[in-house]
Amino acid sequence: MKRIVSAAALAAALNLSGCATDGSFDSNKAMAVGMGVAQAVTLDEDSVKHTASLAAKEMDGKNQVAAASNPYSVRLAKITANLQNYRGMNFDFKVYLAPEVNAFAMADGAVRVYSGLLDAMPDDQVLAVIGHEIGHVYHKHSYEQMQKRLLTDSVFQGVVSVGGTIGELTQGQLGQLAYATVNAQFSQHDELESDTFAVKMLHSLGQDPYSMKRAIQTLESKYGSDSSFLSSHPSNKKRVERIQGAIDKL
Repeated sequence: MKRIVSAAALAAALNLSGCATDGSFDSNKAMAVGMGVAQAVTLDEDSVKHTASLAAKEMDGKNQVAAASNPYSVRLAKITANLQNYRGMNFDFKVYLAPEVNAFAMADGAVRVYSGLLDAMPDDQVLAVIGHEIGHVYHKHSYEQMQKRLLTDSVFQGVVSVGGTIGELTQGQLGQLAYATVNAQFSQHDELESDTFAVKMLHSLGQDPYSMKRAIQTLESKYGSDSSFLSSHPSNKKRVERIQGAIDKL
């Protein structure tokens, strides 16, 4: 989902797959798109995941990560207890102690949830939002976003080999990549596909699939349509209709 969001802006929080913004980075440094690397190059997926892992560590270093004993971490562990190795995917869940109502997932399975999101809704809706985020990972939206960033941004010119492997990135480049990943804007198709994934995930776990629908409604009622999870994405009406359609097919 999309990112940067103050609690007030968040209504859109549900576009989360990169739905939040890290204030530690200057948005004016947003990367200029360059065509220094041939678009035809396809990056090795394992290489992208490794780079995503490094970017996640960079983000962790820029944010206050809740300790495992912190009530927020304990709550998140309970919410995500049945998600380890879900659909063959391994995840690393952590809480950022920050007021943003947001969450994001990276191609390597790193999932970060802001305490502001945990404060904004009950467990079942938090699980729905997380399901949406990992839907971006499952459908490789996160991988494709990072691949595009590495291949087209002038900031990363020269780090990708002709063979599709990624060279060593500087700390500054990792920071830029982390910022771009968290704030990545997915297509409406990707967002709707991830909503559907969340509905199916909830159902498969024996949870109420309507939680995805309620999560969007909660964010909209509390923060309006300007939130990061909801902004610049399919209209809430369209998303709710798509979610209802997915539920009807269960």
